[in-house]
Amino acid sequence: MHSIYNGVPAGRLPKVEWTKSSWSNPDGNCVEVATLPGGEFAVRNSRDPQGPVLVYTHAELEAFVRGAKTGDFDALLR
Repeated sequence: MHSIYNGVPAGRLPKVEWTKSSWSNPDGNCVEVATLPGGEFAVRNSRDPQGPVLVYTHAELEAFVRGAKTGDFDALLR
């Protein structure tokens, strides 16, 4: 198996289950997240399902989700 790293093509990952937000638009354009065998998380663009992924640790994803919940990134939507 290929090692998992930032930028690895999603098609090279072991079989994972991708999760799409219920907030995604009707065209399905969104970010998808999958849990990797080692406990990290892969993030991909749904418009390019075989394209590169970004890999995050549990702590990194937790910090992002907490920040999103508390509005840290709201200015990006203005």
